[in-house]
Amino acid sequence: MSRLLVVDDEANIRLLYAEELADEGYEVVTAAGTAEAVEKLQEGAFDLAVLDIKLKNESGIDLLQKLVKERHDMPVILCSAFSCYKDDFSAWLADGYVVKSGDLSELKQEIARVLAKKAQRQKAGL
Repeated sequence: MSRLLVVDDEANIRLLYAEELADEGYEVVTAAGTAEAVEKLQEGAFDLAVLDIKLKNESGIDLLQKLVKERHDMPVILCSAFSCYKDDFSAWLADGYVVKSGDLSELKQEIARVLAKKAQRQKAGL
């Protein structure tokens, strides 16, 4: 079972993602912001992180940059209500990008794709 970290400042989004992704067979841990996410990351390992870009008084991009430096083996998917961030150079560090929607099928597909790619790299010894 893959362990996912979901970071979003909206409680209803965290709850929705946690329920939907748990139904897909993932263990889901949520955080309301970057500070809480860092605490969760210190408590244990994760296979993938899903980050909102616009957090209250914080930026998911800042957390993405920190993860790339410190946890380069953990893939990150950015999930934002704003598609304009796809063109932001900093967002290119992420392994995936999904525009938020009430239909989580695209997010679920992207998570499966990124985790499969990670498994292939691990199998190849990279």
